[in-house]
Amino acid sequence: MVYLKDKMEKKFEFKEVDVEGWETLSAIESADKLNNWMYETIKPFCKGKILEIGSGIGNISQFFIKNNENITLSDIRDNYCNELKKKFPQAHVLNLNLIDQDFDTKMATHLEQYDTIFALNVVEHIEDDYLALKNARKMLKKDGHLIILVPAYQALYNGFDKELEHYRRYTKKSLQEIFIKNEYSIIKSKYFNFAGIAGWYVSGKLQKNKTLPKDQVKLYNLLVPVFKLIDKVIFNSMGLSVIVVGKK
Repeated sequence: MVYLKDKMEKKFEFKEVDVEGWETLSAIESADKLNNWMYETIKPFCKGKILEIGSGIGNISQFFIKNNENITLSDIRDNYCNELKKKFPQAHVLNLNLIDQDFDTKMATHLEQYDTIFALNVVEHIEDDYLALKNARKMLKKDGHLIILVPAYQALYNGFDKELEHYRRYTKKSLQEIFIKNEYSIIKSKYFNFAGIAGWYVSGKLQKNKTLPKDQVKLYNLLVPVFKLIDKVIFNSMGLSVIVVGKK
């Protein structure tokens, strides 16, 4: 199975300071229409007390905070946590490693505490994605929702993925399988951002860029209203990303 083979072959050393990741998040920070589109896509499934895993520099967090949602932010890296505290002094920020060997002890006060947990473009960075979803489940209350968005289609894996230390890309089927193995029931699964496929392929594969060029992100952001319409027309049957929502 290609998915498993690719998963086993890639090995990345954890970097305390993720330069490429920071550059990418900074490029996307100004893409207000794109960020709001992602927020609007997951918002219907968010309820009650919320935990965001892998908040980065707060590109999606800002919408929840602006709307006074009960949200806790988190990241595995200290520099991102510090940035989040600076940007959102009113927010609760956790340093959270979803596959920590001592997870149950370190996160004891957070077990079964959240109605919703979401992780956008996070799980692809984690080698043991099964364990990541298993530990996320431990922090959910009964009937709580887990929302995962990850890159789609292994065939699109290119220099961007490598520089960002992505272990893999997914399909709806491969992501759903991890949910089901962890005893989640599937509420929703769909692809997201069909138009992004061409941009990712051209910029990452043909132009061999290692980070997202800001001018390309700016242009893409302007066209988001058109891209949203395309997703509706094709019924989210394909996309640069895949989203699965599960219930504990």
